[in-house]
Amino acid sequence: MKSKGSFFFMNISLVLLLQNLSVLCVSQDFDFFYFVQQWPGSYCDTQKSCCYPTTGKPEADFGIHGLWPNYNDGSYPSNCDSSNSFKQSEISDLTNSLQKDWPTLACPSGNGIQFWSHEWEKHGTCSESVLQQHDYFEAALTLKQKSNLLQALNTAGIEANGGSYSLSSIKGVIKEATGYTPFIECNDDSSGNSQLYQVYLCVDTSGSNFIECPVFPNGKCGSQIQFPSF
Repeated sequence: MKSKGSFFFMNISLVLLLQNLSVLCVSQDFDFFYFVQQWPGSYCDTQKSCCYPTTGKPEADFGIHGLWPNYNDGSYPSNCDSSNSFKQSEISDLTNSLQKDWPTLACPSGNGIQFWSHEWEKHGTCSESVLQQHDYFEAALTLKQKSNLLQALNTAGIEANGGSYSLSSIKGVIKEATGYTPFIECNDDSSGNSQLYQVYLCVDTSGSNFIECPVFPNGKCGSQIQFPSF
């Protein structure tokens, strides 16, 4: 029969173990980021459709979807620190830029807060050892300006006019503009045609510099894809 003292020390050991596991979760390491931008015309041109944000229709430009910590084996951490919730006050100076460059298109219409909160709590908390909340959103905004996808595509004659373009030409233009190979994600429009949906670029763990992707997500596009208007 165990003494009360034994149970006491067992309980203390369990508490310490749980604390250590909590610390490990909070300081979770990762290998790189996926920086993901989406074309609003392709988000909206599906059977699901979309809703413009309460601030009005976004510009016809690629919008940020997220900055996602990932591992080299293709897996990723998520929801790493429930104690570090999204705080709108911490990004108040970025709100106008986020509404322009990281707009929500989900229904019902929103002001972006729910979208940004989801991205921070699911993905951002897994990089908090490197980027606190303000730094995280600021880093994504900076990466969007550095990549400037729409200008690169338009300069090469690839325009969002509903036309079809080769997947290889789209990837080639983005690689030439950024210096690194992108991953292109497609979705299907309301008629079932494959279209340019999202562009993934990989970023180092500082959240500052594009790198070659250690691994690409699953999925593929056809050799010819549409670039719908918005």
